[in-house]
Amino acid sequence: MAYFHMKLIPPRKTFPFDGTEVEMAAMARHADYWRRQAAARTMIVAGPVFDPAGAYGIVVADVADEAAAKKLADDDPVIQAKLGFSFETAPMPSLILRA
Repeated sequence: MAYFHMKLIPPRKTFPFDGTEVEMAAMARHADYWRRQAAARTMIVAGPVFDPAGAYGIVVADVADEAAAKKLADDDPVIQAKLGFSFETAPMPSLILRA
């Protein structure tokens, strides 16, 4: 298996504080999707980051390869909704996990 850092970039820097009903509904489906990935053990951790420069989301995935990480991102309901969200994905050569 391989580890990947996946950064979810929202459609604007003010998101989620000004999210529309459509965007927030897509985000609810997004959260459900990643809960299922956690249950399937393909996702290690996921959550929002409220960076003062603009909020974004992160996922650390445990998958076979970069193609599998890209598929996880592409299958995310918030990406499929075509609302302007995108993922940046980068390999992580190793992890140190707490016991």
